[in-house]
Amino acid sequence: MTPASAADPKRWWALAVIALAQLMVILDGTIVNIALPSAQRALGMPDADRQWVITAYTLAFGGLLLLGGRIADLVGRKRAFVIGLAGFAVASALGGAAAGPGTLFAARALQGAFAAVLAPSALSLLTTTFTDPRERAKAFGVYGALAGGGSGAGLLVGGLLTEYLNWRWCLYVNVPVALAALIGAQVFLRDRSGRRGGHLDVPGVLLGSGGLVALVYGFSEAGPRGWTSPWVAAPLMAGVLLLAAFVWWQHRAAGPLLPLRIFRDRSRAGAFATMGLATIGMFGVFLFLTYYFQAVLGYPPVRTGLAFMPVSVGIVIGATQIAARLLPRTAPHTLMASGMVLAAGGMVLLSRLTVHAQYVPHVLPGLLLVGLGMGLTFMPVYATATVGVPTQDTGAASAALTTVQQIGASLGTVLLNTIATGAAGRHSRAYGPADSGTALAEAMVHGFSVAYWCSAGVLLFAALVAALTVRRGKPSQAGSKPSA
Repeated sequence: MTPASAADPKRWWALAVIALAQLMVILDGTIVNIALPSAQRALGMPDADRQWVITAYTLAFGGLLLLGGRIADLVGRKRAFVIGLAGFAVASALGGAAAGPGTLFAARALQGAFAAVLAPSALSLLTTTFTDPRERAKAFGVYGALAGGGSGAGLLVGGLLTEYLNWRWCLYVNVPVALAALIGAQVFLRDRSGRRGGHLDVPGVLLGSGGLVALVYGFSEAGPRGWTSPWVAAPLMAGVLLLAAFVWWQHRAAGPLLPLRIFRDRSRAGAFATMGLATIGMFGVFLFLTYYFQAVLGYPPVRTGLAFMPVSVGIVIGATQIAARLLPRTAPHTLMASGMVLAAGGMVLLSRLTVHAQYVPHVLPGLLLVGLGMGLTFMPVYATATVGVPTQDTGAASAALTTVQQIGASLGTVLLNTIATGAAGRHSRAYGPADSGTALAEAMVHGFSVAYWCSAGVLLFAALVAALTVRRGKPSQAGSKPSA
């Protein structure tokens, strides 16, 4: 029988539309980072409030993903995709025109909310559009490359727009991109209209979204406030309790927000765990190297963005030219485990950086290894986590995978930053007061080195998880007996 994907001659144009929307969502996670100092000066934003430009987006995005995925299942993936695109464009225009901090924070929260509808609908559209194994591998290679490499590209684009235009264009740039994707969606995307008779699990929304928001907020506040602060401990405890209640309720709900049958297959559960661990280990690269390039090596914003590009290039090559070609004839766990080992090797190389290191001989090899390893991992993770899921649950499964990625990024950033800060403080105390710029830089780099070793350990653990849990065959239909 002819594969379903082959029946649609517009499927590769559909991939381009989906990829464009996904790139926009990923870029906005980091594009404003380099522009933040300029926005703070322009809007008179206090230092204590500036983190909300980032946190408002991550809170809304991470907290509402499960709801966004279920909306896609209920109203139809294409309709949810269009709603997410249109709302993201409006929110971006509002943020670009912001006259004060409050408007900017609200716009970033709206961006995150509409991204939570857009991201799972994009992934589930990809899942249902490409069913032939070889075409599916190519499509997920492109998607995995964007998902992994978009963060690095966001730093570069943010630096360019800030330096040559102004910080507002880091938000305005989404408007023409979203409009182009909207036109493409109407022409090239095909999908069913939605589930008849379906209903939204309101208690599940309140418990699941509330728990995720509490967790993301707690992680985001742990850096500036410390783990012992009640503003950190209380949200984290509340998040754990709410999510425990959420899981209990999902076992009993007639139409659950997140059908737990999705996780009954060992390979699919292993792919989710691998994604979470990979993002915990990876996001230290962007956090620490941003400080290293600018505070230690003295790079300006655009050069800092360019310095990250080898990670994105490595992810693209690893996902599209290696993993996508090997997956049809190679066990997914082999690619995932190999990728995590490569990325861990890159972290070990980065742990050897000093205050006098040079980019090409010392930094570049580590970045390339991390990028190639992540590309080898992300592509089979996306393919394995979404294959075999019943059509009515693809939005929920896609949202769950993106949620794991978001929580992993938030947790990894906070944990690794705490480890690096603590190691830097101990280094300063052991080697005398940091009374010079060189001493401060040496303490900072030592902290980064310790954190990179921890990242390497997390990535090696991810390799072990992938090797032990992800089987050679594809995951079974959710809720059915697993395939042999």
